[in-house]
Amino acid sequence: MSEGLAAPDASITPVGSMAAAISNAVVGLLHDYTGRGPTRARTTIDGDTIVVTLRDSLTKAEKTLAASGQSLEVLAMRRAFQGTMREDLIAAVERLSGRQVEAFLSDNLHDPDVAVEIFLMAPADGDGSRDASRDGANGSRDASRNGANGSRDGGRPG
Repeated sequence: MSEGLAAPDASITPVGSMAAAISNAVVGLLHDYTGRGPTRARTTIDGDTIVVTLRDSLTKAEKTLAASGQSLEVLAMRRAFQGTMREDLIAAVERLSGRQVEAFLSDNLHDPDVAVEIFLMAPADGDGSRDASRDGANGSRDASRNGANGSRDGGRPG
């Protein structure tokens, strides 16, 4: 997302509305990518952290595989989806929050059927947008900001 994101006006976009919009966006993306979205989603926003908790998101095929002892394969496939969806998830959260995502972490369990998408937001300046001076002269997401390998997920492959 471009440098200089404007923070949503708090009087127009209360935190509850932003949380609901983020939940809806994440559920929609999961549905688009996997053919089925979770039946429950809750987004918690606290300072620079946004956590989306998703319940009952596995497809019937994934549940069948997990029940027959293939849970590791199901979780590996979900990690592959998370890697594929990463940029779309980040873009949605950045668009809805008006802030840049510094790091994205994601994980799933099959029993219970729960997933979390965690977005650590870049430190904001006074107006809620990214302080370009922290990004270097060109405002890019470089390795010094993103970790040694330049990823926004703390170095996890994917």
